[in-house]
Parts: sequence; structure tokens; C-alpha cells
Amino acid sequence: MSSVPDLNSYGYLAELLPHVTALARKAGDAIMAIYDGEPPSVGYKLDRTPLTQADIASHNIVLEGLAELSPDWPVLSEESAEIPFDQRSAWRRFWMVDPLDGTKEFLSRNGEFTVNIALIEGNASVLGVVHAPANDKMYFAARGVGAFKVDRQVTSQITAVSRESNTTRIMVSRSHEESLDRFTRGLSQCEFIAMGSSLKFCLVAEGAAHLYPRTGPTMEWDTAAAHCILEVAGGSVTDMEGMPLTYNKPSLLNPGFLASGSSAKRGTSTLESKAVDN
Repeated sequence: MSSVPDLNSYGYLAELLPHVTALARKAGDAIMAIYDGEPPSVGYKLDRTPLTQADIASHNIVLEGLAELSPDWPVLSEESAEIPFDQRSAWRRFWMVDPLDGTKEFLSRNGEFTVNIALIEGNASVLGVVHAPANDKMYFAARGVGAFKVDRQVTSQITAVSRESNTTRIMVSRSHEESLDRFTRGLSQCEFIAMGSSLKFCLVAEGAAHLYPRTGPTMEWDTAAAHCILEVAGGSVTDMEGMPLTYNKPSLLNPGFLASGSSAKRGTSTLESKAVDN
């Protein structure tokens, strides 16, 4: 696939999806081979985040696979060398990869880690795959195609509409963010669901939760794939001013954001307005 297709053709995105899901599964198998073996050795990057053999193995598999799939498209991976914005700003489209999202979850062996692969067109994510190999689950989507979940070999289409409930279900990181309290103050009933990695987005995308507010730091590769899945499922991801979250910025650090489902549940709008007001 060395030619450059028109990505406004949704048919081509549909053609890409099975290749990318297969690649994510292959990377997940490599991660699980390490996960199920002896405890991995751990190094640390300059920002003091952990790095394991599983991160590198997945990175190498995904980059090799994407190079075969679309040799003319650049790849930006968490484990790649830093690429200056002067170079990135000329990219019309590129792959955004987090080869192991949730390395801390991987090391704590709670299964809440994922392989994230997204295709960025302009400053938007138009295709996303999130694979959770320890749980045998995969979420994937593309604009104009739909959003789907594979749970133990059973595929179903998903929509970000939560079941009717008197409780607002809110996804939070494993390390609870104290600053979230100002957004939830005043809501009558809230249930906090702690989860690692981009799976927080995916639970909103499949309607199992209403919201995922995030005030702590994240990088673009942490969110790009799951952002597409949630958006195609009918939800949204905005910054705290209510503007869409965008990609390939001069700084790859995301602002605080609010990921929400499409159901206009009582109380949800209160949280969303607090996010904008703050």
C-alpha cells in the first residue's frame, strides 16, 4: 500500500482496519509472552516513567508492520526518538502509537494495559485500535465505518449511550486525581470506576460509564486511538474550554480534557459545565 489514497474515502479506512487490528493483536501476543514469563527487568526514561522489554518488543512489531502496510506514512511512537515540530508540521497524515499504554499496570499485573494504534489525518484521529491482550478484548473504529468491540472472539458494534441510571459513572485513573473533586461537587450520586490505560475511554465508548474527566498530564499517544473509538461511537472528547482535543501540536502534551458519552443524563451536563467554567 505504497500509494497515498484519499482518506476521505471511508472504504479505504475499512480496508485498513483488519490489518491494524491484526498488528495490534500480534504486538499483544509479544507483550503477553513477557507478561506470563519471568518478571521483566525495568529501566526508566528521562521522565522517570518505566520502560520494559514488553514496551520495546511491541514498539518494534508495530513499527515494522506499519512500515509494510503504509511505507510512505510517518509513525510517531512513544518509544521513538523525539521528532521536532518543524518536521512533524509538514505531515499530512501519520500513525500515532503507544505500544504499551499502562506500563505501570503491566508491572503491577492487573491486566489493565493496552496496545494503542491511531491514524491521524490533519489534527484529528480518524482510525483507532485499542487492544487489551490480558483481557482478550479489542476496541476499534474508523470514521464512516463504525465503532466495535471484540470480547473473546465475539464482535459487536458499540455506542456511547449509557444504560438509564440514577448514578453518574465516572472513570478515573488508578491514582485518583484530587482536582477532580471540584468537577463532581454538587452531583447527587456518583460512582467512581478506577481503571488503567486507555480502557477508561473504551468503557465510556461502550456505554458502561458516562464520563472520563482528566486533569493530570497525558500525551497525545495516550489518547489518540481511544479518542477515535469514543467519537465514532457517538461520544466526544474536549478540552476544559469545550474545544475538541487535537493532535500533532507543537507540544505533544495534552491539556486537561473531558471524555463523555452521548447520553444527556441528568447531572452529566452539570459536570460538563463545571469543566468549562473552571
